[in-house]
Amino acid sequence: MAHVLAFANQKGGVGKTTTVVSVGAALAELGYRVLVVDLDAQACATFSLGIDPEDVEICTREILIDHAAPKTAIIKTAESVDLLPATIRLADADAALATTKGREFSVRNALEPLQNSYDWILLDCAPSLGIVTVGALIAANSVAIPLQCETLSHRGVGQLLQTVADVRKYANPELKVAGIIPTQFDGRTTHARAVLADLPATYGVEVLPAIHRSIRFAEAPAAGRTVLSTAPKSIGAQNYRALARAIVAL
Repeated sequence: MAHVLAFANQKGGVGKTTTVVSVGAALAELGYRVLVVDLDAQACATFSLGIDPEDVEICTREILIDHAAPKTAIIKTAESVDLLPATIRLADADAALATTKGREFSVRNALEPLQNSYDWILLDCAPSLGIVTVGALIAANSVAIPLQCETLSHRGVGQLLQTVADVRKYANPELKVAGIIPTQFDGRTTHARAVLADLPATYGVEVLPAIHRSIRFAEAPAAGRTVLSTAPKSIGAQNYRALARAIVAL
């Protein structure tokens, strides 16, 4: 059975999608079978893995709403990970699911036929706490929280952790918090070091290996690859390999 790991933070711009695809590529390097599931209508994970959302015929919306067979939508990528892509059509998924019976379990039900085909299923959640994101938490074994190393990025993490607690209470008692992933970390600044040092006491969860700020992350999506391919020896690639090893060891 695959381990389903959701990456969630309702604040945008924290490096969530970069983290999802880079961890996926790093896990693939370690020999694991990996599926990335794009649950964000912005389709950034899809684009970052070299797939043009405009060319996608079946996306996660058709799987969640129209009950299309998930295997019909899977795309193999150059990063040795498989992808369930998103498109802008996913934008109305929360509204479409709102009146659907059992909507909380839509993501779990969609992933069930794929459980035996992968070792890791990584969910790239939208920057919101809507129905699809809550569904992802219900489907997941664990959740990782990418968090930019700046004070303002802390806003909302408490709300996300409360949502996790609610999901545990009502729908998925086995859900674990894998930890916080500090992103865009600049160790040269006192502020970033202070934020990083404060995380364990503030949230009471594990802090996973930090991802250092690097221009290489901005360059990689333009090539439709991850930093592990475009700059394999860079500090960013090394960081994500260390993060993947830490996640496997949890």
